[in-house]
Amino acid sequence: MWAKERHQRIVSLLAARHQVSANELADMLGVSRETVRRDLLDLEKVGQVNRVHGGAVLPEPISEEPFLERKKEQVRAKSEIARKAASLVQPGFSIMVDAGTTTAIFARELAKLSDVSVITNSLEIATTLQSAGKDVLLLGGTMAPEVPATWGELTLSEIRRFRVDLCFSSPVAVHPTRGVFFHDLQEAEIAIAMANQSGENVLLADHTKLGETSRVQSWSADEISALVTSQAATAAQLEPFRERGVTVVN
Repeated sequence: MWAKERHQRIVSLLAARHQVSANELADMLGVSRETVRRDLLDLEKVGQVNRVHGGAVLPEPISEEPFLERKKEQVRAKSEIARKAASLVQPGFSIMVDAGTTTAIFARELAKLSDVSVITNSLEIATTLQSAGKDVLLLGGTMAPEVPATWGELTLSEIRRFRVDLCFSSPVAVHPTRGVFFHDLQEAEIAIAMANQSGENVLLADHTKLGETSRVQSWSADEISALVTSQAATAAQLEPFRERGVTVVN
């Protein structure tokens, strides 16, 4: 059995039982405890399990508040991040921006720029830029239930039609080794698709999101080109990203 198949079976078992012992996994998979240990180490690195004595458990996810409530949180930090992120956008650039409370504020800064084309699945971002007379394309798709945005197979298909200079994403959590996380699978899929079509990938994440994980991984840590964060981020939070070659703007 290949490692990828073992990993899938381990994650499936944990999803059903929430906790499993290394002995059970070794018997179920027909491998040694040492192989199980390596598998659990690999899965822990990408945030899919937490190792405990004798086995593994599912990670505790960061819960996500409703969109309108999140818009009220860390507003100063998000505004600071938005201004810094806008400085990365050069005249003539085409960019993709996903839906989020930080990227919604980022759109206000984009509206001040000239000669920039924006592709987004966010209704709020599209409205902000259209009102300012900017070049903006709103991706089609299914309306998300809680966020003013589109998602689904049609949205993913449309994303794949374009190639852009930069992709901007605002996840719920970002970890220097485990990668970038969202609370919702559909949001993670949008971020993955946008990153695949971009020359460089930029994260917008305030200090409260650094070093954390959540339910669904999108980008790996190696796919992060730049991290734009708030001044409140500590050196201890930022240094692991710099060590991986991520450009940190704070």
